[in-house]
Amino acid sequence: MQAQSRLLPLLRSPLVGELLAWLFLHPDEQYSVTELAHRLHVSQSTISREVDRLSEADVVREERRGNLRLLRANIDNPLARPLGELLALTYGPVAVLGELLAAVGGVDEAYVYGSWAARYAGEQGPPPRDIDVLIVGAADEDDLADAARAAEQRLGREVNVHQVSARAWGSGNDPFLTSVRARPLYPIDLSER
Repeated sequence: MQAQSRLLPLLRSPLVGELLAWLFLHPDEQYSVTELAHRLHVSQSTISREVDRLSEADVVREERRGNLRLLRANIDNPLARPLGELLALTYGPVAVLGELLAAVGGVDEAYVYGSWAARYAGEQGPPPRDIDVLIVGAADEDDLADAARAAEQRLGREVNVHQVSARAWGSGNDPFLTSVRARPLYPIDLSER
């Protein structure tokens, strides 16, 4: 069994937080169990078990099309708005940053570091006040600033972007990057491209 969520201790596990954040921060979309399993890097049976619980609680709606099980957030549930706000503040980076950064040319890799990554990794401490994002590549600074502002709007907190070249990231000579690597890092999935 996974460790208890440090980002939102009300949840059984970080996976439940990621799953709910993805659904509630994309409320107009439907996703198959297969898509969600791939996106969250777990088995389809794991997603199915979690969705069974969430569907039974009327937090998630499902639609069947043959063997395909399509899922979406139940935005008619009275908990939907406050739950969506909590999820944006806690697991939102998982659901939001990848799609925003995938649209920015020149981003080779991206990571969340700092307090959010530490809480995600299970380290105790106060809730993160901001989101620190490391970009590896040669993206346009204005495009990154636009993506950070869009993320701030959706996540309800400051998003700080720090960009380094692929050469600097690979060299290991920079004291800042050495300290970033020594602490938890959460890789951002850029596969939305």
